[in-house]
Amino acid sequence: MTARPARRAAVDLVCLVGTLALVLVPLLEVYGGPSALVVLVAGLLLGTATAVVGAVRRWSAITVVATVVVVFVLAGGPLAAPATTVAGVVPTPQTVLDLARGTASTWKQVLTLQPPVGADGTLLVAAWFLSLVGSAVAVSVALRARGGAAAAAALVPVAVAVMVIVLGTRRPTVPPVLTGLVLAVVLLPWAAWRAGLLRARRVVATGVLLAVALAAGLLAAPVVAGADRFVVRDELVPPFDPRDYRSPLSAFRQYVKEDAPLFTVTGLPEGARVRLATMDRYDGVVWNVAGDGSAQASGEFRRVGAQIETSARGERVRVEFTIDELAGVWLPTVGQATAFDVDDADAADGLRFNDATGAAVLTGGVRDGLRYTVEAVVPRVPEDGEVGRAPASDLVQPPQAGVPDVVLVTAADVARDAGSPVQISRALATWLAEEGYFSHGFDISRTESLSGHGADRITTLLGGDLMVGDGEQYAAAMALMAREMGLPARVVLGFVPEPGGAEGPVEVTGADVQAWVEVAFQGYGWVPFDATPPPEQTPQQEDQEKPSEPNPQVVQPPPPPPGAVTPPDEDTEQPQTEDPDAQDDDGALWRILRTAGLVALPLLVLATPLLVVVALKARRRRRRSRAPDTVARVAGGWDEVLDTARDLRRPAGRLATRNESARELATAFADTPGGGVVAARVGALARSADQAVFGPGEPSGEHATAYWADVQETVHAMAHSVGWRRRMRARMSTASLKDRRHRRPKGTS
Repeated sequence: MTARPARRAAVDLVCLVGTLALVLVPLLEVYGGPSALVVLVAGLLLGTATAVVGAVRRWSAITVVATVVVVFVLAGGPLAAPATTVAGVVPTPQTVLDLARGTASTWKQVLTLQPPVGADGTLLVAAWFLSLVGSAVAVSVALRARGGAAAAAALVPVAVAVMVIVLGTRRPTVPPVLTGLVLAVVLLPWAAWRAGLLRARRVVATGVLLAVALAAGLLAAPVVAGADRFVVRDELVPPFDPRDYRSPLSAFRQYVKEDAPLFTVTGLPEGARVRLATMDRYDGVVWNVAGDGSAQASGEFRRVGAQIETSARGERVRVEFTIDELAGVWLPTVGQATAFDVDDADAADGLRFNDATGAAVLTGGVRDGLRYTVEAVVPRVPEDGEVGRAPASDLVQPPQAGVPDVVLVTAADVARDAGSPVQISRALATWLAEEGYFSHGFDISRTESLSGHGADRITTLLGGDLMVGDGEQYAAAMALMAREMGLPARVVLGFVPEPGGAEGPVEVTGADVQAWVEVAFQGYGWVPFDATPPPEQTPQQEDQEKPSEPNPQVVQPPPPPPGAVTPPDEDTEQPQTEDPDAQDDDGALWRILRTAGLVALPLLVLATPLLVVVALKARRRRRRSRAPDTVARVAGGWDEVLDTARDLRRPAGRLATRNESARELATAFADTPGGGVVAARVGALARSADQAVFGPGEPSGEHATAYWADVQETVHAMAHSVGWRRRMRARMSTASLKDRRHRRPKGTS
């Protein structure tokens, strides 16, 4: 390799490998660990080395492909699938099988996991494939292709960037605007240089185009930055739909009746709560998990990787759970989980987590004997004085339906003296806990208390003479009252074991079940509030212990009739929610159209100079073919032939006569397909033009029209005698539009 090809190869490597490294950077955030960095760097280096060695030693394409496959397996074992290798280095047949399967299936796994996805299994195969194969293909095309075909290597970083965008997150490390700008500034000039189109005279024009593109980018950047980025992983429908299951809160008293241990927990911090489910949607019948899949709703459950990112601050704990009699799909958790370790691989495959609420489920259901470990951050609960006058968080929650009027009336009366959001929340919780009475129902607490938390039950609780209930009713009522006061609130069902069990295993039974309310404040997150009266605060039982004698009995007035409540469409525990597919489709279509418009704007700006050239040529051709003077019309037809040849880079002499120009054109097109046809036509056109210009009289309009028809056929034959690339280049060429000073007058010979 001589000095000049070596310098050219060095430029190729810097441009292609550098842009590939840039577009692969967002994958580091997707995987969330140094393991992805090692894989990406190794893939770029090995792919580049394979392509360079193949180009220097002049390997065939089959040999290069085979070498890339061997490198993919040998290095992919320790880098992307170390669990299948011997001593973490030597690949095994299982390594080959896992890498082959991972090449086809890893993309789906990465898309359906919550970032950071980690490096378990074959998740790193996607990063390994993009870096190794992308660099090998780009460098091979640049070093081995001849002529302008080498410029096609610029398409490889663009294709890899598209794949990274699909696998990426909503807020990537490198802004997409910056990535696109670097690709345009680096790859477009490089491709023009490798294609032989970069000329010194075009430096000024290129600078103008770049300035226009930069200005368009700066003008469009605020629009793009202000719009929600369309991310594929956010549009995937999770396999778990909470609407397929009954409300967890409606099973409150079923847990109360369980005397046997539901699960055993080890390592639970003192005073920590065990979360089972979080509900933020009320439909007049039950509080339930929202199923609309919105980013801040409780119904968006997704697969998670080895690590779960969280912004929560607090005590880091490691808690072990062993399931006993607990049934259903809801998995007990603590705080804000950062990692799950389930001992059953089949059960782990069904794990889904909601990072907005901290709740988790097993799609296959929990079973007796299941063991798992949760690494979590347990936030500290702030005091009311610490929260102070912090405003409520600006969160989008699912709308409520069927809320009785007594809720707003009671909430406004209770919180009339409260000022800040935390004071309103504390006033509601304190009033319910102090004015109400505790009872799990007549069959358990020997005090009448109906289960449920529908609109009629809440009306009876708040509008009756005596408030009697348990955590199910009081938590449901407080959450409704807080929402009516404009506070973001949700109901949590969980367990609060007796204190003192942090050092050893603690058996959790139905007696530990509780429901509480969480209200969100800016700067403090979700803060829990307990609105349930203490268990010893029960109604007096004296009247029930006396014999039934009608005379001393005092007839109590009947409770006021419940307010008008709109019944649900179906008499079921969970009415069917509206299907938002039509609205989602309209929103998705609008996002696609808006994105297409934003992408087309810079392209239109870049294409404007080319469109101007095409328009100028069309205007010139129309002016020539419609000239009122028939002699000028015929002479203009011959000028159209000469301009076409000039744009095709086969010009005739400037001072030659028409016959001499025809002979030069015949010679110039002799080595092209259809050159004989071009030679015959240009000769006839030259003679006919001379006769019209120098002959007696003027040609008729029919003659000029027929002449232009021959001109169109000749121009078509000349254009199709060259390849499509040169033909497209000729249409955009400005050669025939420049330097009109040497154009002959129509009557010269």
